[in-house]
Amino acid sequence: MKILHTVEFYYPSVGGAQEVVRQLSEHMAAGGHNVTVATTKLPGRTSLKHNGVKIAEFDISGNSVRGTKGEKKKYQEFLKNTRFDVVMNYAAQEWAADLFFEVMDDVKAAKVFVPCGYSALYDPDYKEYFEKLPDILRRYDATVYLSDDYRDINFARQHKIKKGVLIPNGADEAEFGKLLSSIRKAEIRKKYGIEGLMIMTIANYTGEKGHEELLYVFKRLPVRKATLVSAGSTTPHIGCYDMFESQADVINRGRRFPGKKIVMVDGSKRDEVRDLLKSADLFVFLSNIEASPLVLFEAAAAGVPFVASAAGNSAEIAKWTGGGVIVKSFDRPNGRVKVSSLDAFWKVNRLARNEDRRRQLGRAGREAWMKRFTWQKLSSDYLKLYERLLASKGVGQ
Repeated sequence: MKILHTVEFYYPSVGGAQEVVRQLSEHMAAGGHNVTVATTKLPGRTSLKHNGVKIAEFDISGNSVRGTKGEKKKYQEFLKNTRFDVVMNYAAQEWAADLFFEVMDDVKAAKVFVPCGYSALYDPDYKEYFEKLPDILRRYDATVYLSDDYRDINFARQHKIKKGVLIPNGADEAEFGKLLSSIRKAEIRKKYGIEGLMIMTIANYTGEKGHEELLYVFKRLPVRKATLVSAGSTTPHIGCYDMFESQADVINRGRRFPGKKIVMVDGSKRDEVRDLLKSADLFVFLSNIEASPLVLFEAAAAGVPFVASAAGNSAEIAKWTGGGVIVKSFDRPNGRVKVSSLDAFWKVNRLARNEDRRRQLGRAGREAWMKRFTWQKLSSDYLKLYERLLASKGVGQ
């Protein structure tokens, strides 16, 4: 098959959407398919091919609501004039999908859309965008949803839009197939000065990923020694980075919070972050807004129990994997959730004090991941969908 995936940002950019599209594209390319990713041009990209996947980059930014700037015509001519069997648009509210909407009737390929949750559904600036979207969705051959109960799939149900398929996210078997030895874990703990209970979170400091709630929990945790490892962006003056760094400095001085320590690491150093996660005792993720957070699948794959807010379909992931517990979270009118910091404290505290329960959750999560949530299986599910759509159009692969 000749496949085009579109996504706003792609390798070497780091993020959830980038990772999903990279995993799907590379697995399909490794299976012999001809895969191209259309994405934003990046100054740090040194090659237009990575791990068998071709990259078509365009100097474009924005979306249809904020306005698009750059090579709009070049991108749309590429879509209309390059033959693909399947085109998959990953995520709404960004230029790569929004500009596709304008020319989709001129694209002869089977068309698949992965909305990724509609984060702006409750934003009044996007009212007209979502009024037009039902007609656009009906012109796709299939829509893939990451959850069976989230705002994007419920939007489709509300507007009686068919052709929806549920394919969840997952974690990479190449990264998580092997766990770390006790010797390697000890080496990592020594390298980063980790002592006592190791709690980890992975999220950029946007101000909406639960860092403030996590600090509330960690400061009050009644354990003799504990280290919080936070992996995320390293850019000062963005989001809550300065606040978190300042609080980490206060904690690390040791006078007000004896036995507590915070280690901040660069989230872009993937190998380090992955091995730190595999070394953790507990993963805590108290985000205010998500669609289908990859980090929970990765925690399950690493055999690490998680405590998470109910943002996105986190509760569904906890049920699917059996690998974690969900904190009381209250829906806000803007589509975010407000996390109960007190409930988060009690849930983290219970697991901090119960090693047997942590092991039980960790084993359940890892077993579920191996059976259902590897990218090898999930990319196969996408390919089966692509093949079914082509067969329905009478096109051979």
